[in-house]
Parts: sequence; C-alpha cells; structure tokens
Amino acid sequence: MTLPYRDINVRVAADSYTFTSPSSPNAPALIVDRPAGNVRLSEAASLPKRVSRVSSISGLLGFIRLRLDKYAIIITKSQPMGRLKGHIVYKVISTDFLPMRERKIRDPDEDQFLSLLKTFIMKGPMYFSYGIDLTNSFQRQASMDISSPLWMRADDRFFWNRFVQSDLIDFRRMGSRSQPGSQPGIDPYILPVIWGTLEIRPTSFKNTPLTVVLITRKARHRAGTRYFTRGIDEEGHAANYNETEQIVVLNDTGRGLGGYAGSSDMQSGKYGAEGAEMQVLSYVQTRGSVPVYWAEINALKYTPKLQVRGIETALPAAKKHFDEQIRIYGDNYLVNLVNQKGREKRIKEAYEQMVQMLVSSPSQKVRGDVVTDEKFHVIEPSSSKQEYDRLHYVYFDFHHETKGLQMHRAMLLVEQLQEALIAQQYFRGLDMPANGGLETRNYQTSVVRTNCMDSLDRTNVVQSMLARWTLDRMFTDLGLLQRGETFAAADPAFEFLFRNLWADNADTVSNSYAGTGAMKTDLTRTGKRTKAGTFADGNIAVTRYYLNNFRDGPRQDAFDLFLGAYEPATANIGSSLVFADRRPVLIQSIPYILAFSLFLILVSLFTKQQPGSGAWTIRLFILFWFVVAGWTFNFIINNGMLYVNWPKLNPRPWATEGYQDAIGNVRKDMLLGSFVARHERGLSTARYLNAEEGKKRIE
Repeated sequence: MTLPYRDINVRVAADSYTFTSPSSPNAPALIVDRPAGNVRLSEAASLPKRVSRVSSISGLLGFIRLRLDKYAIIITKSQPMGRLKGHIVYKVISTDFLPMRERKIRDPDEDQFLSLLKTFIMKGPMYFSYGIDLTNSFQRQASMDISSPLWMRADDRFFWNRFVQSDLIDFRRMGSRSQPGSQPGIDPYILPVIWGTLEIRPTSFKNTPLTVVLITRKARHRAGTRYFTRGIDEEGHAANYNETEQIVVLNDTGRGLGGYAGSSDMQSGKYGAEGAEMQVLSYVQTRGSVPVYWAEINALKYTPKLQVRGIETALPAAKKHFDEQIRIYGDNYLVNLVNQKGREKRIKEAYEQMVQMLVSSPSQKVRGDVVTDEKFHVIEPSSSKQEYDRLHYVYFDFHHETKGLQMHRAMLLVEQLQEALIAQQYFRGLDMPANGGLETRNYQTSVVRTNCMDSLDRTNVVQSMLARWTLDRMFTDLGLLQRGETFAAADPAFEFLFRNLWADNADTVSNSYAGTGAMKTDLTRTGKRTKAGTFADGNIAVTRYYLNNFRDGPRQDAFDLFLGAYEPATANIGSSLVFADRRPVLIQSIPYILAFSLFLILVSLFTKQQPGSGAWTIRLFILFWFVVAGWTFNFIINNGMLYVNWPKLNPRPWATEGYQDAIGNVRKDMLLGSFVARHERGLSTARYLNAEEGKKRIE
C-alpha cells in the first residue's frame, strides 16, 4: 500500500524545484525543471548541489499553468483536526505558489489569476490525510483494494485538486520522453484533497466513549456560486452537489490527537472489554441542484428572473446523473423542498416532469390538509422494469408546513419517509488490523437526495433531521438506547454537540455556494425557531444580495480556474486583457455620478450656511443633485445587467444576451442614447463564444 509522504522538503534552485522525503532517503526525488515545468524522477545521488533555499512542506497540492507561467502549489502549513481510525486528518492552513520562471513577468491578467486563486480557493476549507481516504465513504472504502495507492482509490467526484494534479497523474501513467512508461515512484507525491466540512469530535454518550465525525464532500464537477451555477450540465453533473457522511466510531484506540484505549462489543452490548474490535457506523446523504436545465438571472433585482429550458432537452443529462447516483448509492429517494406556489413552482413542476419521464408507469399520490392542498406529492414507479425505477420522488411543502416559526412540523417528512429509512439501514463495519480494511456487517442500501432552490437552508434542516433519526437508530441497535428513546433526552451534552456539528456543516456548505453562513441555523443549534434567528436570516439575505450581484463573479472565476473549467494557457480569447472592463465609459461612470450626487447633497445639508447666503440658492442646488441622484439610481436599477459583476472567464450565455439587450435599450434612451457609441467596447458575443469554445458547460 503506497501512501503519500508525510514529510517533504523542497529545494529551490535556478534550474529546478526538487521534492524529497527525508524519511525515505532511498526513494526517488521529484524534480520539476525550470522554466519549462516538466516533471521527472531522479535518484537522490543526482540532486542539485546549488540551491537558494530548502523548505519543509506538508504536501504538494498540484501544478497550474496560467497565462504566462506555470506554478507549483505547495501546502506550507496544515493543522491537525483529529484522528480518524487512527490516522491524523489535516486542514490546509496556508499555501504558496512557486513560479517556474526565475524572473517574474508583470502582467495584469497573470496577477489577477493569482489573486483569484489566493483569495477564494486557497483560503477555502480543504482537508487531507496521509493514511486514510477522505474522498470515499466508509462503505465504499470497505469494498476497495487497499493495496493500490491512495490517490488511485480516490472518488473522482470529490478529488478536489484532481485537475491541478494532472501533470503528476499523467506522468504516473505514461511517463515522459526521457522516462517512458508507468512511473509508480511518483505515487507518494500525489496527495488527494477534499473541500467541505470535516469535524472529528471524541466524546462519550451515556459514559460510553466514542468518536463522532461529520464529513461533507463538495463535488468538483460544476462547482460554483449560487446564481451562476444552477441545474445540471450535459455530462449529468449537478450544481452544488455534496455528499455528507455522519460517522460513529467505537473503540477507536487512536482517537483524538493524544489517543486513548477503549473497547466495545456490539453483539453482546458490553462495553469496556479489553481488546474489543473497532467499529465504524456511517450514514450517507446527498444534496444537489434540481437536475434540469435552469438558471436564475440576477440583474440587481432582489428576486432574479427564472429561466427553465425544455425538459426533453435535459433528459439525456438527467439519465447520466441518475445512472451514476444509482450505481453508487442504490435506490434514490428524491426529496424536493421548493415552494409549490410562486416563482419556485416552475422548478417543482420541471423536476416532477423529469421523474415521470424517467420511471416506468409513474404512480402519483398527493396528500393535503387544511394548511396546504399539496403537503406531499409522491411519484413512484408502478413496476421495476428498468434502472430508473429505483427513483422515488417525494415532494414536501416545507414552506407552508413550517410557516410561523413552526419548524417542528418538518418532522412530518421524516414520518413520511420512515418505511424507506428503515429499509435503507446504515453501514456498519469492523476494523481488520491484519489488512487495514473493514469487514462489512451491514450495508446502507439507498440514499436520500435532498434539494431546495439553493440546496442550502431548507436542505440543511431536513438532512440534520434524517441524521438525528438514524443516529437514534444506531444507538438503539448498539443497546445504548431503549426502543422509543432518543439521544436528545438521554444525554443533553451529546445533543448540544450534535446540534452544533450540523449547524457548522450548514454554514460551511452555504459559505462555499452563497458566500454567507446558512439560514435557519437557530433551529439546528437550539431546536426551535427564534425571532433572533429570523432577524439573523434577514441580515444574511441582504448580504447574499450584495455578494451574489457584486462579488460572486470573481469567485466563480476562481472555481473555474482551479478546477480546470477554464485554462488560461489554451483559451482562445485573443491578445486583449481578460479582466478589462469593456463597458462604455459613460455606463461605467453612472455609479460614480450617483455617489458624487449623494456626497454633494450631504455636504449641502450639514454644512453651516454663511450669513447673507441665499436660502433658495442652496435649495435649488440640493434639488438639482436630488434629481441627478434619482435619475442615476433609476438608470442603474433598470439596467441592472450592466452592473452585475459577471464571471469573465466562462461567461454565461444568458448573461451575453442580457448584456446586449441592455445596451440596446440604453441606445434608445432619450438622454444617453446619442452619447453611447455604437461600437462601444462592450462584452461582444464573439468574445463570449470564444471563451466558451471547447467547454461543455450548459447553463
């Protein structure tokens, strides 16, 4: 079994970067030639003699080629988060970029590329381990050949740095001109990293020592921001797709950073016996955007315009999506939490139409009451003739059921799913020290895939409720709870830990997609909806409005850059600067005129008037700038497409169309039309098409 090196030294020389492991002096060194950036392996005896510095690093995140240069991304600092099955798990704290060129070339776009990566990606929640696979659930790990290198076992969906590891992986598989063929010597330098949540909490429940772990893995495919990445792409990858695994480890002799010895016997229910086997229990859920082609077009309006493409056109993509979901998880229970009325109704109907097209002879059941006509809407296949008959659609009217701070009514969904949850079960495995693997005693046979519009706030609440129900079941099966008893009533301290674990997870997932913490976390943390929580949600809503309109464009660019959706070295964008603002100067100046007008109004109102100065003169002055401010504000709101901070690397097709329409409207403006040149430096359609060329991204 080949594991990544725990200790790596990097030697910086004028002609190369050399990576070695001090603990493995006889292992080949990884050499990256400068300035070409070619990768090769070399014996330790041939290391460069003249080096400018030697640094100790935690790992090699990968390599990325930008517009003018190629960079090695190294993990300079990592923080231990705890032990999982005896293996320490680390969080990436700081990184550095090592340029291949010795003399740096100044370029505005190159600097912006680096700034995007350092600001939005390198500060993100990334985790890794040298000894255990964090990309796979314990159930998947139990069926794997652990003799293969760690990176080869990684789940491609959650191998967050897979693209920037391409140089090393390609060299491993094919070698180079000077070193043809497979190169297994490079395996220990390839370090898989996940993005998401990883919480390891050694604790006890009713005086029984155990470790509770919560892992959320964000998919690298179709990753992005709230309004710029929705639905699915033609490859079947869903936006904001995450897998969340709740884990309980019993008798973890290496738990925590200090370790402790404990034991248990699940069959007898006796705890504390010397030498008892380590047991791992885990429960997996998923979330992801509604799997149809849809988008929300933000134009400075609080409620963006909703766009849904034909359901038939998305059918092949949806089939690819559910092919993968069924292959990995088995039966899928599709829990849909969007509103049944208003603008979200179109998304609900689109999802239901898609499921009806996928399953054989769909059977529908609608249940309502005095609160709502459609409390539940269930779509089940009438037979099991094909693969997609393993899809089970359950709509729950979350909005109406929980209206007026009645969040406890969300438990009605758990009651609706109870039979499915009982049949679903959870994974349980026993540690096998002889081979380092797990012996499976029980399988999780299906998965609940939950979504709302963003697959954030409502989804977080429901996932925590399903996790709570399953954890009660685990503890009951272990003999720690009596039938009908709950851990919340049996151990308030453990209940507090559970609530905060899931609330922290909600915040992490939300920050990655929407830029803020999650809403409704007061329910997750305290068990009830509060007025303070409602006020906090209002603050989050305002913050999201600002971020989604003015900050998410660069954040989306950073995701596209790091994950390989945009490659600066090969993008056909011409010689012009990528990040230059090509709007007409007059359009750019409108917000500045608004700010200047407000400034003059405030100065006039709060400046003491000189004796003898005419009051009417000041009033007319203020009135004039009030009119200017009102006109500019109205112009910005009515032409919001011109002022949203759009992604510039992979522009959205609907953003292109919206921009051209907005410019067309400005040309017709009675006041500004004649001043806006017909050959303005606008975001031309040609540039957008060039940027999109060769990329399979359906928005």
